Amino acid sequence: MKKAGRISRRKFLGVSGSATIAGVVAGISPRSTGAEPDAPSSAKLPRWHGFNLLDKFMVHQNVRFVENDFAWMEEMGFDFARFPMDYRCWIEPNDWTKIREEVLKEIDEGVSFGEKHSIHVCLNFHRAPGYTVAEPREAKDLWSDDEALKVCAMHWERFAERYKGIPNERLSFNLFNEPSMVSAKAHRRVVEHVVAAIRKHDEKRLIICDGRLWGKVPPDELLGLGVAGSTRGYEPMRLTHYKASWVSGADAYDLPTYPLKEGETIWNKDYLRERLIKPWKEIQAKGMGVMVGEFGSFNKTPHPVVLSWLRDCLDLWKEAGWGWAMWNFRGSFGILDSERADATYGDWHGLKLDLSMLRALKSAM
Repeated sequence: MKKAGRISRRKFLGVSGSATIAGVVAGISPRSTGAEPDAPSSAKLPRWHGFNLLDKFMVHQNVRFVENDFAWMEEMGFDFARFPMDYRCWIEPNDWTKIREEVLKEIDEGVSFGEKHSIHVCLNFHRAPGYTVAEPREAKDLWSDDEALKVCAMHWERFAERYKGIPNERLSFNLFNEPSMVSAKAHRRVVEHVVAAIRKHDEKRLIICDGRLWGKVPPDELLGLGVAGSTRGYEPMRLTHYKASWVSGADAYDLPTYPLKEGETIWNKDYLRERLIKPWKEIQAKGMGVMVGEFGSFNKTPHPVVLSWLRDCLDLWKEAGWGWAMWNFRGSFGILDSERADATYGDWHGLKLDLSMLRALKSAM
């Protein structure tokens, strides 16, 4: 296994300290000076490029957002941050109807960091009242329980009231993370109710909805609601979640290669296009904008394999005209302090920056 190297930031830049790393890697300035892009709409999302920031991902790690993350993303040339959040961060313990203003102010701070550093912020309920893909499960089910739906809508109303007037160029709402085993009918009913609650206070807010089956299935049932769609970039799971402790059986996966053979299926660029791009292009043609809300590979997969797979995914998303947000910025899927044993790192403000992965991301922008 290749030993992780260290290269100083100045040596990596190879130019004066005033130049940005994005300009060196991509050979262009981080922010284009061309014509102003169209305003984001549910029918056509910008080609955003960025990361998920996990500061309020789970209640036990509920911390304030870090301005350096936004500043560094801006310096590298990225323009998007998704906040996957756990609603328990901002409620009083054991009462999901009582919201703590001091925590909402911390979210305000993250939104303001986005404005300051030209980063679009997308607020997501990773754990919503009544639904989560994580453990423990919610006591009441959002998709079937009227109380859970009422409380969830109330939470989104609070955010809609709070951020009314902030333009869609700066802020969007991503209602629920990866609806899993829910019917199209139940999904439509809940989303329609929550969208109506939001639009009572902010009728023009850009709303993005993940596909069903953990973000994999295009949500055709939501057509007509004026919402955009979000897919995922984690297939094949045997490659992206090799030895991931939270995935049952992942410790027994064979060492991944790419292309990856899985039974009679060969996961390569052509198969990715057919399986993961084509269905979403079809819903896009019906008037629903599309982006990739999460993607990445856990740090136990051999890095050359990750990079080969990643380049194909990025090429396909660029071809499709979709933006994306990597999971995560700092951490085991990301470009900073990922703890990959076989990557070459540069020093980035005291953190370990994955140079090859950053180059791959920048080449697709």
